[in-house]
Amino acid sequence: MSQPRRITRRNALRFTAATAALPLVHIRTAGAAGKLSIGFWDHWVPAGNDAMRAQVKTWAEKNMVDVQMDFITTVGNKLVLTQAAEGLAKSGHDCMTFRDWEVQNHAASLEPVDDVVQNLVGKYGAVTEMHTYLAKSQGHWVAVPTSSGSNFKGPVARISVLKEKAGIDVQAMYPARPEHTALSDTWTYDAHLKAAASCHAAGMPFGIGLGVSVDSVDTAGALFRAYGAELVGADGTIKINSDEVRQVLEHAQQLVKYLPADAPSYDDASNNRALIAGKSALIWNPPSAWAVAKRDAPQIAEDCWSFQAPAGPKGRFTPIGPYFWGIWQFAKNKGAAKDLITYLLERPQVEARCVAVSGFDVPPFASMTDFPVWDAVEPPKGTLYNYPVRPFHKATPHIAGYPAPTEIAVRTYQRGTMPTMMAKLQAGQSIKTVLDWAGKELEGFAR
Repeated sequence: MSQPRRITRRNALRFTAATAALPLVHIRTAGAAGKLSIGFWDHWVPAGNDAMRAQVKTWAEKNMVDVQMDFITTVGNKLVLTQAAEGLAKSGHDCMTFRDWEVQNHAASLEPVDDVVQNLVGKYGAVTEMHTYLAKSQGHWVAVPTSSGSNFKGPVARISVLKEKAGIDVQAMYPARPEHTALSDTWTYDAHLKAAASCHAAGMPFGIGLGVSVDSVDTAGALFRAYGAELVGADGTIKINSDEVRQVLEHAQQLVKYLPADAPSYDDASNNRALIAGKSALIWNPPSAWAVAKRDAPQIAEDCWSFQAPAGPKGRFTPIGPYFWGIWQFAKNKGAAKDLITYLLERPQVEARCVAVSGFDVPPFASMTDFPVWDAVEPPKGTLYNYPVRPFHKATPHIAGYPAPTEIAVRTYQRGTMPTMMAKLQAGQSIKTVLDWAGKELEGFAR
């Protein structure tokens, strides 16, 4: 995934005209009782868009609403640019898709949707703390957490390589059944470090990036959080010189020795390519790499297993990549937008879309992590069973930058502060030098 960028007024206005050319689906109903336009994320699995079209058509015909759908890619930051253009022009779709920090970037222009979220939570239970952190502003929900596009980014590993080179049986540690195992308690960052060293020695290094793209940031963020290493506290206090930050850097100083030499230049496709090419024992990624391997390198896919992040001194934290649907304040049909969002997030529709994309999409409600799709997807059977965070995993969804105030956290995320600190350690810089650099960065963010 490409990470959000800061958008200048000139670039946003330049892109306004281009949004008119985006691929769209227009559902016109007889005797339409209003019009509605919505910008969806262009799902990397084509069947995801097909499932969404069918569900919207069903709702539109039943409610006699004339619906226009645009499926907007994240490639080239087109989704982000479309949001920026519409936010500036105060014109465009009624409803728009947002990813992680993009909600906060547009919070002042979004309609409160407390009623929609409260209704869904009443039916299906609470969403995660990260959804609340990212989608609430000034005490109100300004976007609704959705399953479409949302994913977890825990490890996916080569079963045979970890067993042979590191002595870790990932299928026994995380079996395809609702069970917390004693072996999973041994999956710590110390075990992760030891396995990384063994696999590196065998010529199969862990494909963990130290760049500034999303995957690198998410992985580093989970490591820092597991050590309780907050760069900035919830009150905005810079905490770079804490014992916890020094402790995680001491661990990272060892880990980076066993990562690829080009890890600092990794983008979000680098880890996928390493796994699919048979050159890496483990990466942190949603099922996209496995799905491509299933098509292009089936012998690799048959040897893959997804599971949860290692545990550190402060717990086990698995990166989350949440998506949201927000309604612009300038929307002409807010009522219809709320009704459609509610319909699309009801359990039957969420499950049907999840099945269509082979389990990639993860619902924001823990009560929906019992879908059979994760049991059935193969090869091997059960490979994605432990991909979504489930209660028995004793893991917590996390996004890098938390718990800092969102206006500061988004900058540490977009700048890739945490993986850059690790990259500097790999380059041979001392912990003190890295701390001094990070402190100056954070002071700039907090101004």
